[in-house]
Amino acid sequence: MLDRLEQMEQRFNELSEQMGQPEIINDHEKYQKAGRALRELTEPVAKYRELKQVMAGLAEARAMLSDPDMKEMAEEEIAQLAPREPALLEEIKILLLPKDPNDEKNVILEIRAGTGGDEASLFAAEIFRMYQRFAEQHRWKIEVLSMSESGVGGFKEIIAIIEGDRVYSQLKWESGVHRVQRVPATETQGRVHTSAITVAVLPEAEEVDVKIEAKDIRIDTFCSSGPGGQSVNTTYSAVRITHLPTNTVVSCQDEKSQIKNREKGMRVLRSRLYEQEMDRQNAELAKQRKDQVGTGDRSEKIRTYNFPQNRVSDHRIGLTLHWLDQVMEGRLQPIVDALISHYQAEQLKADSQAA
Repeated sequence: MLDRLEQMEQRFNELSEQMGQPEIINDHEKYQKAGRALRELTEPVAKYRELKQVMAGLAEARAMLSDPDMKEMAEEEIAQLAPREPALLEEIKILLLPKDPNDEKNVILEIRAGTGGDEASLFAAEIFRMYQRFAEQHRWKIEVLSMSESGVGGFKEIIAIIEGDRVYSQLKWESGVHRVQRVPATETQGRVHTSAITVAVLPEAEEVDVKIEAKDIRIDTFCSSGPGGQSVNTTYSAVRITHLPTNTVVSCQDEKSQIKNREKGMRVLRSRLYEQEMDRQNAELAKQRKDQVGTGDRSEKIRTYNFPQNRVSDHRIGLTLHWLDQVMEGRLQPIVDALISHYQAEQLKADSQAA
């Protein structure tokens, strides 16, 4: 591991030097690529340098133990530094775990009402608002691509793109069935009902990730419509894109411009096709994820939101928090951090068993 860290530090120094060279600065693509590589190395290299300082300090202090005049000071130094060495090694092991290549990507967020009728659509709207608040905390940009409203002010379906720093790394465990338990506003006898929605978090695919041939898609246009069939506009601005080889269908009618709706629809289509390709290629990874925090399959129940008890439970890692009201306001980070920590612990365990 130390040899690998030494190589990473050398590469970090090379990249740092390159970032100041005119030929790199003047080439936008090369500058971005070097900058991205430098960012990935920054934290592990910083920890490695700290580890080297601790190891050097320990070696120096142990060498002074034989000197009666220095022994007491050396023992104090060892007592301070010795616990830091294994802690740093553990932190570095986590930083060296294989990176998900999609972690840096933006995401397509899809939320759909499931069982529970109007109550499910209202909960879908509340969960979307929760993700909006979470995005605001991270200074991410969130833009609705398409939505289908219910008659009670909820969402039958809403699709949005979230853009920002490492969005997928934070939200990738949110895919699955989210269940709500509470007394609906329409319930006259005070009984608790259970409803469900599905959430899908797809890494946004770029054109280089998924190449879509013009001959493989069919684009239909139609008039946008709102709740109850009320006409939004009388032009054929809404689009429906069908990917013929996979029969994947995407509709977008949020914009008044057909061109903009087509652009948004293609972003969603690329991401769905990318997800399908990932599913095919990563059968072994999917097995590992099932063992750790679930498959990410949107048919799997991952979390329950119990309003009468102000409780939220993530079933994959056995986490229960009794501040649901704060979670619904976007305080999702403790759950996200717990999921990431669980995944990292499972990865470390798997690596040690393999070794």
